[in-house]
Amino acid sequence: MRAGEKERVGALRLVLSELQKAAKEGRDDDLTVLRRERKRRLEAARAYTEAGRGDLASGEESEAELISHYLPAELSDDDLRAIVRQAVTDSGAQSAKDMGRVMGQVMGVVDGRADGHRVSALVRETLGAGA
Repeated sequence: MRAGEKERVGALRLVLSELQKAAKEGRDDDLTVLRRERKRRLEAARAYTEAGRGDLASGEESEAELISHYLPAELSDDDLRAIVRQAVTDSGAQSAKDMGRVMGQVMGVVDGRADGHRVSALVRETLGAGA
């Protein structure tokens, strides 16, 4: 607060409130809460951008970036591709019909270090390319 970072303090207070609420209710671990809050900010930023409100979108994006600092680092594309290829091989997936099985394996391995949309796109690409 003394440094004049009111926006940062406000965002951290909101996240802390969500963490305390989740702990009190006995649901979701801290990383799950942080991922959910980051996702909410990114979705809000996207909606504001589509509505032509870049000023509000930039605020949401900066909050999402702040939350990201408290999460494990994202997997690189190469690392994620290797995990997807291994999951396809291990599961014996042959086509897009096996996508659910592969997604389950991959999401268990990445443990929140990659967005589900990103994983889904790579799984679809790998299965479509003829695993």
